[in-house]
Amino acid sequence: MFATLLAIWLAFACAPQNAPERPAITVSAAVSLTTALTAIAQEYARAGSGTIRFNFAASNVLARQIVNGAPVDLFISADAAQMDVVARAGLLREQSRVNLLTNQLAVVVPNDRQRTFASINDLAGQAYRRIAIGDPQAVPAGVYAKQYLEREGLWSAIEPRVVPSASVRAALVAVESGAADAAIVYRTDARVSTRASVAWVVAADRGPRIVYPAAIVRTSTEPAESQRFIDFLRSAAGARVFERFGFGSAR
Repeated sequence: MFATLLAIWLAFACAPQNAPERPAITVSAAVSLTTALTAIAQEYARAGSGTIRFNFAASNVLARQIVNGAPVDLFISADAAQMDVVARAGLLREQSRVNLLTNQLAVVVPNDRQRTFASINDLAGQAYRRIAIGDPQAVPAGVYAKQYLEREGLWSAIEPRVVPSASVRAALVAVESGAADAAIVYRTDARVSTRASVAWVVAADRGPRIVYPAAIVRTSTEPAESQRFIDFLRSAAGARVFERFGFGSAR
């Protein structure tokens, strides 16, 4: 079953009255892109470029949906590994695959703590008994978090306290709701939260390289429209919106 977690229809209200109707496309995208892609799709609609249907979820969930036959035109993953799952199933138009965006990790804590770490080693302190991260066996944000903690020599100390989450946004919600004392999420997710504060940002040269690839699904019924949207995402207009939400360009 194609379980759409969030669908956003952006139609032609902003398009010229006499503009020809363009086909709609379905984009399955990593949940960490929800806010930025919603804003970009609004820009796209204002340009009269058509309708985008979004399906936002953890990248591993999206990859599984596509492999199981979900009707998707374009896949944007939070890591190469989940894009490769779809590629190995023979379900990508490989020539369309591009690295779209970059991101960084950040540690967030509830607002009422308002504390800044002196170093990432603070996360191993007794104040942080429940640490939410995406499932480190499947969710890209969790995989990245584990890689970083292993590199810092902290994984063995922190692993018993880890609260695996179904997505990076679920890890953020765990902190916002008080179910976790801290979470490792993307910097971009931390920026949109009003109930969690950033305690530590992982420097780009210390953390894993976080890249979001995009590719058209082989079974897409609208490959040309999907390519138009990829081109828009990579345009100066798209880059400005992504930058506003804290993403970097992978170009």
